[in-house]
Amino acid sequence: MTGWFVTGTDTGVGKTVVAGILARLLREQGRRVGVFKPLATGCRRDARLGLVCGDAEFLAHCADAAENLETINPVRYAEEAAPLVAAEKTRRPVDWERIDACWERIRAAADHVIVEGAGGLLAPIDARRSMADLAARLGLPLVIVARASLGTINHTLLALEAARRRGLTVAAVVVNHYRPSSASLAEETAADVIHRLGKVPMPPVVPFDPRVDVEKGVLTEDVLYPLRAFVDRHLSRP
Repeated sequence: MTGWFVTGTDTGVGKTVVAGILARLLREQGRRVGVFKPLATGCRRDARLGLVCGDAEFLAHCADAAENLETINPVRYAEEAAPLVAAEKTRRPVDWERIDACWERIRAAADHVIVEGAGGLLAPIDARRSMADLAARLGLPLVIVARASLGTINHTLLALEAARRRGLTVAAVVVNHYRPSSASLAEETAADVIHRLGKVPMPPVVPFDPRVDVEKGVLTEDVLYPLRAFVDRHLSRP
């Protein structure tokens, strides 16, 4: 079993779309793909299903996952905040035993597992652990998603430094939501600077495409294409 832990330089950078792209590309290659969203906040309330995470639904769709949403996303909160804050607010501590049990079930049935974190790499889960600790617990290399806008070099280099200080492997950085027709100088050069100063492979750049829709499960070739080579290289390794 191989895969990636998809995290971000911040919240709202497009982790879900990138995780969905990776799951979809692996599935297109005929691989058994598992997806896992261990913790989610900001979940909607469903009269029949209880708390539901739209991101987990999207990942399940992209992977054509066999597992139910209770397994894919075992810990859920309605509060839109870091897991630590949501857990303290509701007085429902994060259930680590359930996360571990669901993880073992998913990894046992898959060739590759795509895990999506919540928020950025150092988003706190409880008083002692962050998303970085969760990534280490699951033993997967990171795919760090970064926005294309001004400031992303600083955010990304900080995330890389934090990951490496914790002994985490960074498989790739992905620059997301790039708008080539209106890109500033900073946006045009960010991927190359991250590549040189961050000492990572040249980041794939995923363009902004208004047709992509997480709620409807829609991905387009424009956003799939930039990550095809990354996935193909991964699959070609012995």
